This record gives sequence, C-alpha cells and structure tokens, in this order.
Amino acid sequence: MIKKQTTLILLSFIVILDWNLTITKPAYAQQLKVSQNHHYLVGKDGAPFFWLGDTAWELFQRLNHKEATQYLENRAAKGFTVIQAVVLAELDGLNTPNAYGDTPFINDDPTKPNETYFKNVDFIVNKAQELGLYIGMLPTWGDKWNKKWGVGPVVFTPQNAEIYGRFLGRRYRDKPIIWILGGDRNPDTSYQLKIINALAKGLKEGDHSAHLMTYHPQGGSNSAEWFQNSDWLDFNMIQSGHAELNTPNYKTIQANYFRTPTKPTIDGESNYEDHPINWNPENGWFTDADVRQAAYWSMLAGALGYTYGNNNIWQMWEPGFKVVNYARTPWYQAMNQPGAFQMTYLRKLFESRPFYKLVPDENLISGDILHDTDQARAARANDSSFVLVYLTQGQNITVDLSIFNHKKVNAYWYNPRLGNYIRLDSFTAEDSGKFDPPSDIRKGNDWVLVLDAADAHYPPPGQISLQKGGFFRSGS
Repeated sequence: MIKKQTTLILLSFIVILDWNLTITKPAYAQQLKVSQNHHYLVGKDGAPFFWLGDTAWELFQRLNHKEATQYLENRAAKGFTVIQAVVLAELDGLNTPNAYGDTPFINDDPTKPNETYFKNVDFIVNKAQELGLYIGMLPTWGDKWNKKWGVGPVVFTPQNAEIYGRFLGRRYRDKPIIWILGGDRNPDTSYQLKIINALAKGLKEGDHSAHLMTYHPQGGSNSAEWFQNSDWLDFNMIQSGHAELNTPNYKTIQANYFRTPTKPTIDGESNYEDHPINWNPENGWFTDADVRQAAYWSMLAGALGYTYGNNNIWQMWEPGFKVVNYARTPWYQAMNQPGAFQMTYLRKLFESRPFYKLVPDENLISGDILHDTDQARAARANDSSFVLVYLTQGQNITVDLSIFNHKKVNAYWYNPRLGNYIRLDSFTAEDSGKFDPPSDIRKGNDWVLVLDAADAHYPPPGQISLQKGGFFRSGS
C-alpha cells in the first residue's frame, strides 16, 4: 500500500530542466500511414507519430506571411505537430479576401481557382514544412456544401468537388498534408454524401493516395457514423465540442477503439480554452483545466493524439476584426495562454513512454468517488510495462496492480499543469494499491499516476526532449 508522505513529496519534487526541443530534420518524403494494429499513426520508417494539433481554422485567410510565420514558429517551439486550417474558411471564406486581398475562386467556381490566393496557401504549407509541422488541411468549411448555418454560399456539387479535390491533391502531393473533410458539418442527405465522397475521390486521384484522410464532423458527432466502412477514411475524428463541462469524450473514443474495421481515432475539436461554455459567458468559460481533462481523458481512452483549441486562435482574432463567440484576447497573446504550454507537457509525458503500447482499461481503477462526474481514467501498456492513471481533481483511488505480477514498481505523480513530477518510494506490487495524490480534491488539481515496471528502465515521466515532427524514437 502506498501513502502520501509529506517529507517525501518535499524532497522528491523535481522540476523540468529541459524546456527546449531537439530539432532533427524530418524527411517529409516519409508521409504518414496507419500502424499495423490500426490504433495510431507512423512514418514510412515505422516510427510512431504523436499528433498534437491546434485548430487554426482561419490561418490561410486572416494572417499575412509575417504573422503566419510567427504563429507557426510558436507552435513548433511548443511541440505541436499538426496545424488544422481551412482553405475555404468559415468566416465568409469565399468572398472576404485574405490578408493580400485575394479570394480563392473566380466567380465562386470551385473549378476556377485563383492562383494568387493559393500562392499564399503554398507559403504557409512550405513554412510549416520547414518547421517540421504537418498541415491538417480542410479543403472547405462545411457551409460551402451544407449551409445549415453560417455564410455559405453552397457552391459544391459532386462534379466540381471531385475536380477541386484533384486540384488540391496535385498541388500538395509532395507536402506534409493530412486531409480533413467535413468542416463542422454532418451529411444530412444522400446528395451531400456524394459531394464528400467525390471530394475524397478527387484528392486521392490528385495526390496518388499519398496522404491520410479523415472527416471533421459537427459538435457531438463522430465520423464513424457515416464513414467507418469508407475506403478513403484512414482514421476517425470526433468533435466533443463546446456545449458543456465534462463532456465524456472518452466514451466515443473508446467505443471507436473497439469498432470493426479497426481505425485510429482523435478528438479533433474539443472545448476551446477561453471559450464561453455553451456559447454563453453567463455559464462561465472553459479554462486550461478543462482542456487538460479532455486531452488526458481522450489519450487514455485510446486516441492517436489530441487537438488543442483556443477560442481566440481558431479565428485569429485581433482588434479590428469582428468578434465571434466572445473572443477577447488577440491571437498573438492567446498563443501563450496556459493550456498551450500544458499540451507540451502532455506530449512529453506520453513520449517518455512507448505511448503506442497503451490499451484503455478503466477496470484498473476502483474506489473513485468522482466516478459519476469527473472520473479517473486509466490505460496500461500491452506488455504490462507501465500504467497511466489520470485523476481529474486529485481524488483518492485504488489501482489493480496484478498486471505487474509482484514485480518491483517505480511510481510517480506527474503534474500536468507544470510538467514536473514527484517520485514515490518504489515498491513490490501487491494485488492492489491505494494512492493519495498531493493536496485536496478540487477542480484543477489534476494529476497523472505513473506506474512503471522497474525492469523496463523508463526515464522519469516527461523528462525528455521532443523531436521535431512528432516521431517517437525508442530510448529518446
């Protein structure tokens, strides 16, 4: 049994010393693919890829080259690996010009792209490549093919969607791209399904199937509902959204984990930091604590990675622009809000272990008094070499330790707010153990319990330098 010991905590509190990234030049000829077990992504050399995304939907429309470079450099320095951005943006992306005065099409015709507009997209894609970032590229926001709300207009048909997809596929065939269809809309009719399938067909023909492809649905939805059996859908994406606190995104992600055919899953749009809950400031605002909870819940449910979001950044808001969804902080300041730094700590924790071995297993936990509201979540390595348990508010728990088979276990409390850790006394595993995290139960006092088989010789949690490009290297 393990108990909190005040003296031990004071003596063993360790602070991260290495805040920098180890920059190694990735080969972008090595495009991503799905792993052999269909639960995560890898490069051509088989190295696992950690998706740490950011929603920068209006990147191509609103920022000039200097600003885009500033944004991308900030994200690369924090260890982000994927930037999700939309070619035909949500905020009147067809008719409001980009930072250089250009619109994407001639006469709103998807078969007549404006070369000058796409040269700006080229610049951003190339800059991302220089920095080791992938662009999760949405060919269009959903209001251009299903105008349930928004500006529109609807301009796509199955015929011109295929042509437009072929154009994009050819143009970015050799670039670090992940295709994301949808754009916050679900297909409501068979005709709309034809548009999406035609766009996917065009992209695949244009890039010779060089890039992975997924689908970004509207809030509370899951791409598997329509496309689980589609050949073009390489991995699933859910949007847990911004409607309420404690949205249990782990339920959908874990359900997808066990679907057939097996495909990886990611939460591609979770609650945004600094966004009003259910779009109403009277309900309060999502904070970095909410972002962390969604991130760790999804990772321990079997996700391939996680996409962070910030209400000010997705729209690249700054004074002079129309305020959408109560944006209140200029994007260039919001880039350094707490949740963004904490995503670095998330990636460092998971890459300090072979994260691709994790299997969701909530049965490891018992005695969780917050089970019905803010429950703890757990995952174990498929070779029984480590266990991660996320505690949403620092609640006490009991953990099944039988997977360690009475081996010596090294134990740590990892602080997801600061990226540091507390080392506990090593112990010989019994059938179960009780664990009491630091401080009292309260919102924001979240911790990760890290349990390692001592003979696995893992480093202290999170104490690694991140590689540019998101590829995990054994022993790094």
